[in-house]
Amino acid sequence: MAIKKIIFGGGCFWCTEAVFSMIKGVVSVMPGYSGGNEPNPTYEEVCTGYTNHAEVLQIVYDENKINLDVLLEIFFEMHDPTSLNKQGADYGTQYRSVVFYYDDEQKIVITRAIEKLQKTLDKKIVTQVEMAQEFYPAEEYHKGYYAKNPKQSYCSVVITPKVEKIRKRFKKELK
Repeated sequence: MAIKKIIFGGGCFWCTEAVFSMIKGVVSVMPGYSGGNEPNPTYEEVCTGYTNHAEVLQIVYDENKINLDVLLEIFFEMHDPTSLNKQGADYGTQYRSVVFYYDDEQKIVITRAIEKLQKTLDKKIVTQVEMAQEFYPAEEYHKGYYAKNPKQSYCSVVITPKVEKIRKRFKKELK
């Protein structure tokens, strides 16, 4: 196995986790917080916007089974990379579009993917690309949230349509 990590912030981490947990080659997913200035932030602190952390998903993937280009395609399809600090009804810097990379090779792949996607869009992509910083796992109740609560209103109204969209568009990448 060629194990790699990447961190995606694309709005609510419940959405991101629900999408990437169904992708072949993804070894594990962990919702959490990164990109801010407070050590060990709580969900409540992150929600205030004062910690500067984003809700993110740390993804561990097997590069022999899925490559970063495909993960990025899925990431850009599941959220709006042109929406500044907002995804749907969720707004604030904690919902910003961001990719935290772990090495220069990943940075190059991410930059190329954004340049390629930008040519197809009318609006400017605002996704931030930053070197991975400290990652803080979210509280236990956030882990597997959609899988545990698919009928909860936020899940059925916001997450289910994203999951279905990815299921249709990326059939061969599904577990």
